[in-house]
Amino acid sequence: MYITQKSHWKQRTVTFLVSQCITLFGSTLVQMGIVWYATMQTSSGVWVAAFTICAYLPQFLISFMGGVWADRYNRKSLIIGADLVIAAVTLAMVLAIPYISSEPSLLFALLGMSVIRSLGAGIQTPALNAVIPQLVPEEQLMRYNGINMTMQSVVQFAAPAAAGAIFAVGTLRSMLMVDILTATCGIGILSCVLLPKKEMLQARGSIFIDMKEGIKYTFSHKVIGRLLIIYGLFIFLCVPAGFLAGLLVRRVYGDTYWYLTAVELVGFAGMIVGGLAMSTWGGFKNTTKTLLISLTAFGMFAIGMGLSRSFILYLALMLFYGIALTMVQTSTTTLLQEKTDDSMQGRVFGLLGSMYSGFLPIGMAIFGPMADKIPLQWIMVGSGVGLIIIAATMSRHFVGE
Repeated sequence: MYITQKSHWKQRTVTFLVSQCITLFGSTLVQMGIVWYATMQTSSGVWVAAFTICAYLPQFLISFMGGVWADRYNRKSLIIGADLVIAAVTLAMVLAIPYISSEPSLLFALLGMSVIRSLGAGIQTPALNAVIPQLVPEEQLMRYNGINMTMQSVVQFAAPAAAGAIFAVGTLRSMLMVDILTATCGIGILSCVLLPKKEMLQARGSIFIDMKEGIKYTFSHKVIGRLLIIYGLFIFLCVPAGFLAGLLVRRVYGDTYWYLTAVELVGFAGMIVGGLAMSTWGGFKNTTKTLLISLTAFGMFAIGMGLSRSFILYLALMLFYGIALTMVQTSTTTLLQEKTDDSMQGRVFGLLGSMYSGFLPIGMAIFGPMADKIPLQWIMVGSGVGLIIIAATMSRHFVGE
C-alpha cells in the first residue's frame, strides 16, 4: 500500500529513513569488508589506499552532476535506480568470484566494483538529502535530520561488529550477499512511499548549463556559499582528531586491539547521543547559533584530545567529540535545506557531497604524511584552534541571517 496522505508525513518520513538505513547497513558492511579483506590478504598500505581512493574519488567527481539529476528527475527513482545498479554489480561479483583464479585479479575486480558503488552513492546522496525537505515541514527539519543522523550512527555502530561476525563464520561472498538482501529490502520499502510533488527543473540541452547555474546560485547566495566553505574546511580539519584517531592511540596509549575498538565504539556512541539530542531537543531556535556553537565545541574537544595523556579522559573527550560532530552535520544540512530553493536542492547537496568526498582525501593526503614528521598531538591541537577561529570569524557574517 502506498503511503501518500499529507497528514501522515511523519509515517512517510520514518519509512523513507528506515529504507535508507537498511541499504546503508549493507553498503557500510561491504565498504568495511573489502578493505578488511584487502588488508588481511595483502598487508599492503598501497592496496588499502587504492580502495580508499576508489571509495571517495568517483563520488566526488559525480556528486554535483547527481545533484543536477536530482533537480531534473524524480528523486525516488534516482535513489532506487542507484541502489539497483549497485546491487546488480555486487551480484555480478558474487557470481564471478568462483571463476577468478588469482588474488590480484580478485582485488582488481573488487576495485572496479568499488568505483561503480561510489558512483552510485554520488548519484544517490544528493537526491536523498533533497527528499527530506519534501517530506518534512520546515520547522521540523532539525529534529528529523537529527533522527536521520541517529539512525545512520546506529548503523555505523553495528556494521563493524556484523562484518566481524560474518567474516568469522562466512566468506567475502557471504558479506556481498547481505548487501544484496539489504538493498532489495530497502528498495521494497521505499517503493511504498510516494513523495510529494516538487518543482521540476526544466531539462535543457546541456547538463553543464544546469551545473553552471547551480554553482552561480550557490555562491551568489551568501549564506549557502559560506555554509559550503565552512563545511569543506570542517571536513578537512576534522581529519587529524577523527580519521587519524587510531594512529594517535597506537602511538600514545599503546598498540592494543581493545584500545582501538574502544575508541571506535565511543566515537559512534557519541554520534548516536548527538543524533538523539538533535531529534528531541531540536537545537537552538536559531539554527545558525547551533552550528557555530557546536563547531566551536568540536574544536575545543579536538584540542583536549591532543593534550590529553589519560586514555580515560581521551575516551570521554571522544564521546563529546562525536556529539559535536553530529550537531555540526545536522545543523549544516538543516540550514541548507531551509535556505535553498526546492529547484536547487539537488545541486546544492551535490556540491555538499563533493565537499565531503573531496576534502576528506585531501586532508588524509596532507595530515597523514605530516603526522610522520610532526607529533600528531600538535596537529590535532592546531586543527582544533583552526576550527574555533573559523567559527569566530564566520559568526559575525551570519548574525541575523
